Amino acid sequence: MTTKNLVLAQADPPRPGRPHKKGRLTPYVLVIPACAILILALGYPLVWQFTTSMQKFGLAQQFGQPPEFVWFDNYVTLFTDPYMWAVVARSLAFCLITAGVTMAIGTLMALLMNAVHNAVRITLQISLLLAWAMPVVAAMTVWNWLIDWRRGVLNSVLSGMGLDFQNHNWLANPMSFFLIAMVIVVWMSVPFVAFSIYAGLTQVSTEVLEAAQLDGARLSQRLRFIIVPIIRPVLAIILLLQVIWDLRVFTQIRLLQDAGSIASETNLLGTYIYQLGVGSSDFAMASAVSIFVLVLTVALSWFYVRSMLKEDDS
Repeated sequence: MTTKNLVLAQADPPRPGRPHKKGRLTPYVLVIPACAILILALGYPLVWQFTTSMQKFGLAQQFGQPPEFVWFDNYVTLFTDPYMWAVVARSLAFCLITAGVTMAIGTLMALLMNAVHNAVRITLQISLLLAWAMPVVAAMTVWNWLIDWRRGVLNSVLSGMGLDFQNHNWLANPMSFFLIAMVIVVWMSVPFVAFSIYAGLTQVSTEVLEAAQLDGARLSQRLRFIIVPIIRPVLAIILLLQVIWDLRVFTQIRLLQDAGSIASETNLLGTYIYQLGVGSSDFAMASAVSIFVLVLTVALSWFYVRSMLKEDDS
């Protein structure tokens, strides 16, 4: 190397840690198509729904009459309606209780699959997969047959045990209605939770668990101080998804209402929006409730999203 080259090399040392400008832009260019599709698929309906919530939009507008802007009058009517807040409280209670029960049962099923032999685990996984793969309408047809107040299997079994449940309508009382609904929603959601947590458990080192057991750690201590901290990100995202899904539950509640309950006493947010839009043709109020549900969903999930972002940064 000549003296001139040596001086130039010392004056401008190589910077291996500094990526090329083109390399820095490549990830953003690759993300642009996905963002564009997301904006087109979700952005336009969201803008249309928010615009509709600011209008007087009913059955006449469906036949071509121009809508009239009322701005925030729909939201004022919505937030001053006691029935609306009763539906919100009912939906939040159902969502949180159902999500908690689903997470508890799903975690136990995942721990069971992680502890049993291969033959038992495969049998259990096939059973969960069949329950998960069953279409919602088909599953609800079976459940309606089980709880039917005239010829239902549940009433027949309880009556055969000497209990007075002959011709008992489980859907007539709101408490028993939501108990049945919770059982159905949990039954449909547990397989996803169990499979997801089981996948997280496979990443826990058996050597670490064996070392803790040799040191005298009990099962509860290994679960609390080793297993849960390792799979905490998995638990957080599953709980977040479960809360969102249970807050927006619609099909199960609607089909149970059609089977024989009083809709006004068993409405959740999803069925309330359906009743306003399709039942009453008040699409403006239905849009306002939908925007409120969106804001409520973001508010409920913000704590988990923020905690996950903090863990990712650390």
